[in-house]
Amino acid sequence: MSHEARYSKDTFQTRLEWQDLDPDYLRQLVGLAKIEDLAGAGLANRPERLGDVTTALMPEGAKGKAQLTAREPLTICGLGLVQTVLDSYGQDCQFEAKVEDGQSVDQGEVIGILSGASTVLLQAERVILNFLQHLSGVATEARLYVDALGSSPAVLLDTRKTLPGYRVLQKYAFACGGGYNHRIGLFDRVMLKDNHLAVAGAIGGNRLSETVALAVNTCEDLAVEVEVDRLEQITPVLEAGADIILLDNFSLSELKEAVSMIEGRAWTEASGGITLNNLSALGDLGLDFISTGAPIHQSRWKDIGLDWL
Repeated sequence: MSHEARYSKDTFQTRLEWQDLDPDYLRQLVGLAKIEDLAGAGLANRPERLGDVTTALMPEGAKGKAQLTAREPLTICGLGLVQTVLDSYGQDCQFEAKVEDGQSVDQGEVIGILSGASTVLLQAERVILNFLQHLSGVATEARLYVDALGSSPAVLLDTRKTLPGYRVLQKYAFACGGGYNHRIGLFDRVMLKDNHLAVAGAIGGNRLSETVALAVNTCEDLAVEVEVDRLEQITPVLEAGADIILLDNFSLSELKEAVSMIEGRAWTEASGGITLNNLSALGDLGLDFISTGAPIHQSRWKDIGLDWL
């Protein structure tokens, strides 16, 4: 940064950690998953017969032990949810993790051991796997994107393109894969996007500069980020004192020119059209940040098994 910035680059390099997540909120998510299975939650006409009709046939009071195993290489995520799920079905089961969230796990490696009432383990199995397989998929994909950047100083950020209700978990998974979290919601940064500028009649020129300056002066305790989709929008945004300029769907040549124009007077962020194939080239352009939601919304669930011991 060639001028004195209001915020350091480190300000925008934050990662959700497990202790940042609200345990009551997570219990609510688990509770929803439980009543989907046991009571048909979401159906207009609830089933007349409730509960796990199959597990009801098992021997009463039986105890058991099961093993979670990676069936393919992955970056594990979501282990903190396993005990929460078990506790929602009963208080007599335990989970012993053999690895930690964010750790790379080989095919065949043991992830953890579950023990306790067989009925609880059987009922909780699919809910546990749904969380782990999905979140590990996000973390594994994020790791691929981070690795594709190599030694570039550009920082990989996520977006708000998350499944409703699962934002904090999916952003946590992105962080477990080595990425960093962009804003969590609409409350933690001023971000003037194309539609905000259209509503304000500020897509260019003096009106654009005035709108950005109003945000900077009104929200002194928040960073101000402005999305631009044309090179000619950069100068008025810079003159107004934006902290970050988001270069949306620019070509590689346009991004190179934009970085040269900005010349360290604001932090730069590229977004739109980010793929594993172009990350290396993007990382060489001198950008500060690259944001993409792809590891979250395009990731594949990872194969994890829960097998009786």
